[in-house]
Amino acid sequence: MTLYPKLITDALATVIYAGTKKNLIESNMLADDVRINGMKVKFTLVFPRDTDPFMKSTIKAAEAAIHYHVSKDVEVTIETEFLSKPRPEVGKLLPQVKNIIAVSSGKGGVGKSTVAANLAIALARLGYKVGLLDCDIFGPSVPKMFQVENARPYAVKKDGRDLIEPIEKYGIKLLSIGFFVNPNTATLWRGGMASNALKQLIADADWGELDYFVLDTPPGTSDIHLTLLQTLAITGAVIVSTPQKVALADALKGIDMYENDKVNVPILGLVENMAWFTPAELPENKYYIFGKEGCKQLAQEKGLPLLAQIPLVQGICENGDAGTPAALDSNSITGLAFINLAQAVVTVVNRRNKEQQPTKIVEVTKN
Repeated sequence: MTLYPKLITDALATVIYAGTKKNLIESNMLADDVRINGMKVKFTLVFPRDTDPFMKSTIKAAEAAIHYHVSKDVEVTIETEFLSKPRPEVGKLLPQVKNIIAVSSGKGGVGKSTVAANLAIALARLGYKVGLLDCDIFGPSVPKMFQVENARPYAVKKDGRDLIEPIEKYGIKLLSIGFFVNPNTATLWRGGMASNALKQLIADADWGELDYFVLDTPPGTSDIHLTLLQTLAITGAVIVSTPQKVALADALKGIDMYENDKVNVPILGLVENMAWFTPAELPENKYYIFGKEGCKQLAQEKGLPLLAQIPLVQGICENGDAGTPAALDSNSITGLAFINLAQAVVTVVNRRNKEQQPTKIVEVTKN
């Protein structure tokens, strides 16, 4: 049997590329380099990017089509090229980001996302360039808290790559999986899919130059936290807890995760959220409904700074739901508390960078 290029192109015309719903020839994915040597054929398929989810299945389908439509004896070699430059290697991501702050909690319900959002806004109000990444793939809250639920990030071409352009609100660059999924539908993904989605939000977005990149991490210690630690060199972690003993017990687990010998991410300090309840009409009154100074005592026991005590005021909830976080009003009790928190974070980060070596990315080890 004699092979010639049209046999190959006709076979490839039967393969549908899922990314365009058209065949490989109509999608202009076959490079002009079909090489034939006896019963050997070699050619290149051009994909949009190196992270194309359909690449492996398309290559297998192309080889199978040639074996089926031409001959099973054909030795097929398929090379790949990409229209978009490949993603930078881990360790070379976000070169223009100076400090990466993980806001974490051992458990849910302690107001961690509220603290992360208001910390980002307060840092921006102090004049810093700030980005906020909602790392909670299964329960994203940033779109709601910033009143941008209907926003849809678009792609921009930069340095030969197609990048996601973050949404901007209150002077902050924002990204969340909530911008890409139906808010009324549960995200039923396995850990690997969630981790890959998070990597895209980090590595395939145009974050640009940032003084502070705030990570609103999900509650607990999970695959998402490991992905972050294996992808980014986190400057330090801020642990959020209420004064309640149940919350403090889980906060200890969060501290332990970052202080683990294999992780070694510095704890910048603790934030005691819902430290007391203060009625708006009686600002001098304090009611310790979740216990008194539990987080302060934990900080003292661990030798860590207590960065802030945030009072529980009805306006925090109302402002969060309305998309106008409390830190926007520095004259309010909570707004002032978050400005003070931001100033404390700047101080401890500067001290950390002066006295400690840069954090190293956690290496993936295989047994």
